[in-house]
Amino acid sequence: MAPKGLAIIIGAGPNTGTGIIRILSKKYAVAMCARNKESLSKIQSTLKESSPESVMEIFPTSTDPDSLKSAFQDIRTHQSFKDLKLKLAVYSIKHSSKKPFMEETYKEFTTSLTEYVGGAFAFAQESAKLMFEHHGTAPLSETREKKGTIIFTGTLGAMRSNAEYAAYGAGRAGVRQLAQSLGKEMSPKGIHVVHTIANGGIEDADGDAQATGTKMSADSVGKTYLWLSEQEQDLWTSELDMRPAAEKY
Repeated sequence: MAPKGLAIIIGAGPNTGTGIIRILSKKYAVAMCARNKESLSKIQSTLKESSPESVMEIFPTSTDPDSLKSAFQDIRTHQSFKDLKLKLAVYSIKHSSKKPFMEETYKEFTTSLTEYVGGAFAFAQESAKLMFEHHGTAPLSETREKKGTIIFTGTLGAMRSNAEYAAYGAGRAGVRQLAQSLGKEMSPKGIHVVHTIANGGIEDADGDAQATGTKMSADSVGKTYLWLSEQEQDLWTSELDMRPAAEKY
């Protein structure tokens, strides 16, 4: 089946990212972005073995604005994505920083925010720019058509933080607020913005931990993201808690 559009994911790692790509590639061509080119190539090769007809291409990049702009330009001109419109962009970057507050330096704290929150800003801006290029800039009130979906994968740290997690908590909360602001601005323009809260462990597996509800499967996250991307404009989810059945909350 030919792809129905283009999906871009940054954070295409061997666990959660792999499951998301596996599911999204059933409907979309997927641009896989992450820092490590070798890791991206291995994931692409593994997924191609089980789904040889899927369209998946790799684009090594960091969350630095210049690096992201270069990656998006390469995506624009890649022959595998010719005539495909961007429908889904997923920001699923790992972000973990634990250190006693009096030992953490200003540079460490601000670098964490720049790489994670600044990266989310740059990725969302490039994604929205490409959606407008592909779908036009007319508002939803005129077109009556959804342009696409931008999803930020968050954690419970966006809601509350613990001791020694100052940078982590500030970063996760910052992206959540970014998503809220972006959603309110972009919804009338036809772009659906979602912040998810992954509360619990995620594995690229379908085993006992998933059957007993102690861990989420990466494929289930992918199915949820595909569902979000397919929501019609009469009902858009803005924030979504995701947790396995046995997770306490």
